[in-house]
Amino acid sequence: MANTDSARKRIRQTEKREARNKARKSRVRTFVRKLEEAIASGDKSAAQDAFRAAQPEMQRAVTKGTLHANTVSRKISRLSARVKALGAAQA
Repeated sequence: MANTDSARKRIRQTEKREARNKARKSRVRTFVRKLEEAIASGDKSAAQDAFRAAQPEMQRAVTKGTLHANTVSRKISRLSARVKALGAAQA
């Protein structure tokens, strides 16, 4: 267990930070899951709306330091391609 005041403070800060990051990651996963469901349903307009909602949430996780920028860029790119292909398959 921590013996110094500074070590105790670091533990408190870490707990708060972990809770924030966990909530933020969970929120991102929820938005991505909704997008996945919209893609699976085959409705392009719903998928586009879900993508427009998910993208800023994912970017926010990057600016807050919760997720890595390249990881989010890769995921957004792949999801965008899937939404775009959804329209091509219907046309």
